Amino acid sequence: MEKKMYITEEEREKCRRVADAYAEIYEDEEQNIVVLDAGRYGYIKLQYYNPPYGFSDMLVFTDSRELFEDLWEDWLNTQLFELAKGTKLIELDYEDIFARLPQHKQKELMSKKRYFAEKTGITDVFFES
Repeated sequence: MEKKMYITEEEREKCRRVADAYAEIYEDEEQNIVVLDAGRYGYIKLQYYNPPYGFSDMLVFTDSRELFEDLWEDWLNTQLFELAKGTKLIELDYEDIFARLPQHKQKELMSKKRYFAEKTGITDVFFES
């Protein structure tokens, strides 16, 4: 019996590059995020670790662009949280926090998306101006 593949080898390699590019997220203990290669099933993102029960959320990716955008959102939200912490901005949602940042800070954060895209080799990522 032939084993069914849920992800192409090409997409699996692209997902590996995406996971590697965002490795700094996993190093942050507060993030509680791990992205793992699940072989023929794709890549799995585990998040919200709660000892002794384990991770409370799991997402499966077979498309590198979807994985890229998901990890980008995690990275950006972490940055926005850190900027808002200790200020009245912390009461806002991430979109509103971003909108209230100075233009130069918005551009600085968004330039990081291009940095991650270049690191992964993904060229069809949408960049906001």
